[in-house]
Parts: sequence; structure tokens; C-alpha cells
Amino acid sequence: MLASFVAATTAIEPVISNGETKTRKDAPPDLGDRAAPASDNLALQDSPLSTDFTDQKAADRFFWTYTEEPHRTRRQAIIKAHPGVLKLCGPEPLTKYVVLAVVCLQIGATYLLRHTPVLSWTFLGTAYVVGATANQNLFLAIHEISHNLAFRSPFANRLAAIFANLPIGLPYSAAFRPYHLTHHKSLGVDGLDTDLPTAVEAVVLDSVLGKAFFCTFQILFYAVRPIFVYQVAFTPIHFINIVAQVAFDTLLVYLLGAKPLIYFIMSSFLAGSLHPCAGHFIAEHYVLVDPLQSSTSPSSGAPPSTLSSSSNPTTTFSSSSASSRSPHQSSNTAIPETFSYYGPLNLLTYNVGLHNEHHDFPAVPWTRLPRLHEMAKEFYIDLPHHRSWVNVIWQFIWDPNVGLNCRVKRRQKNAGCGKN
Repeated sequence: MLASFVAATTAIEPVISNGETKTRKDAPPDLGDRAAPASDNLALQDSPLSTDFTDQKAADRFFWTYTEEPHRTRRQAIIKAHPGVLKLCGPEPLTKYVVLAVVCLQIGATYLLRHTPVLSWTFLGTAYVVGATANQNLFLAIHEISHNLAFRSPFANRLAAIFANLPIGLPYSAAFRPYHLTHHKSLGVDGLDTDLPTAVEAVVLDSVLGKAFFCTFQILFYAVRPIFVYQVAFTPIHFINIVAQVAFDTLLVYLLGAKPLIYFIMSSFLAGSLHPCAGHFIAEHYVLVDPLQSSTSPSSGAPPSTLSSSSNPTTTFSSSSASSRSPHQSSNTAIPETFSYYGPLNLLTYNVGLHNEHHDFPAVPWTRLPRLHEMAKEFYIDLPHHRSWVNVIWQFIWDPNVGLNCRVKRRQKNAGCGKN
């Protein structure tokens, strides 16, 4: 996380418009991006997803697409069919109170653990069960606030995110926002969407041990990866974030010793490691469904897929093997790029599992995403979705047909930009 923040000190954020890289000032969100449809490669328009790039290395087995991301199109269709969904947009007053409660919970836990040995079961167990769950909640509070959904004032939202950042131990909220908004505007765009694994990660970690390593340390991958993709500008908000975090950590160590700070940082690491709530990192955009065929039985040696659809909830899917995918293979089947999760852990994570709904309407706060789902249920009922984040982690590690290259990518010239 700190590395992600350090990356914000040297350059300004790029966006794509009409195929050219430009820069822009930060802006509060509206309903979503304004992506322009792909106009190049017209001969390939009938094949929406393909790996048929002549300059693509054979080792690159990502799913490449020539079309724009799907959320803008679905958003427009939902608004046309259900104009009332627009009334769901806007800040949620409850968010600030939940953030305050969780921050107080973590501070209280550090106080109770101030005399507990770090390597004791009590300390480690509390950090995993309470601390990691609480800090994952704060990660996702910062995610929610990055869309200006806690207050109407953008500056108030920036300060709220900095406050939510305090128990995380390292300053990252200011750096997270521009990267995350670009993820929405340029979903799957190679060189802009820092949520995408790099080709190096996909090759080096293409094994059970490699995927287990990734899942264990994925919070570090998300922190360091942006440095190697692109960098954002250093702003006064970044400075405030650093000063506030350093002051808080210093005061904490002065009053209670080093153990509380160790607890905070350990909680943050575990929140992005082999923790049930960390399954959302993989579940949101990794393709665990075969784009070419589905099966009623899992792949040999692999556990059943966690994906299901309401129209056929018992169907399991197998992903096409990275080793068997031809670099010239194409399909007329539109591969889903975003997957929702409908399960109990949404109660602890600001409904981040409703991820298709969130990408369709990023200005709808967490408390109203279930209402959005119900209002436009016909748009979501048949989309593949997850029922268990734990099973997502299990399948990601053990299924030989699933890996870091099971992501949809698009070229920058096909990306769009706009306010979010």
C-alpha cells in the first residue's frame, strides 16, 4: 500500500480519448464512463473476443477483446427499462457511522492487546478473525468513499477516506482513488487498469504454488503493481493522508507501544491474504467460466466451479486451459468480465459482492445495490455469479484450468474515458 502511494509522486494520471493518451484533472463521479465503441479492426467486429493479435507473444494467454466494456451498454438499457434506478444514486449517510464504529473497534482491540505477546494465539487469532475482517471492511469503505458516496462534498469524502485509513497502518486512501476510478473508466485496458495482472505475473505464477503465493500475498501485488503500470500525480490530499497516518501511528506507539501498530499492519496483510473476505479480489473479474463451452462436471482433478446462474443453478463451468488456448483462438461468445457474489459476507463488505451492479451504477451506494438488483433483476438473473468466496480461492489455486491470465483485456485504442 505504501508503495502504491509512493507511485503517486512522479506523474499525472493518463486516460484515453479517441485513441490518444491525454491527462485530466480529478473529478467527482457521475453515473459512469462515456466509453466510445471500438472503431478499429472492423473486420474483426463479428468476433468480440479473441487472442488473434499477430504481435502478441505466445505466452500471453489473456482473453483479448475488441469491444468496449459491457457495463455502459447495460446501464443504458437498465435506465431505459427502469428510469427509477436513477433515484438510487447519491451519498449514503449511514456510511460515516459504520466507518466510525469499525475504527473504534480496531482502536479498542489494540488497547486490549497492548500487553499480549505478538506471537501468541490470542494476538494472531484476534488479528485474523477481528482485525482482518475489520480492515477489509475499511478497505471497502475507502472503495465506497472513492465514489463520493459518504458525503456530498468531494473534500469531505477525501477526509473520510483518510480517517477510515487510520487502522490500516499505512497511508493509501489518496493513492487508491485515481487508480480505482481508472479501473472503472478503462476496465480491462492493458496499461491503464492496474487491477489486471501483468504478463510476467501470469507466467511466473502459473502453478499451484504460484497461485497459492499470489493469494497469500495478493495485497502486496495490488500495492506494488501500479508502480510498473503507470503513476499518478502527488496532490495535497496525498500529503494530508501521509501526515495524518504518520501522526496517528506515532501517537499510537507513544501511548500504547509498538504492538498496536503491529496489530494494524498484520490485520491489513491478513485482510488481503488467505481470508474468506479476500475472495472478492479474485471473484470480481477473474474468468472461472469456459468461454467456449460449459460442462455439468468439473475438470479432471479440479473442484466444482463456484459459478452458477439462476436459470441453471446446478451447472458448473470449467475454464479453458491456459496451456491449451491457441494464440489464434477466437470465439463469438461474449466472455463475462465482471462477476457478482450473492452470499452472507456482503454484510461485512459494503455489498461489494454485487459487483456487476456496482460497475453498472458506480454512483449507487452499497445500501441501495440490493434494490438496484431487484429493480433490474431481468438483467442480472442469468449472469454467472458466485455463491462462496472461499470456494473461489480454492478453485483459483487448485484448478489447473484457472490462472492469473484468466482475465479479459483490451487495447488502449479501444478504451473510452469520462467522468465516474
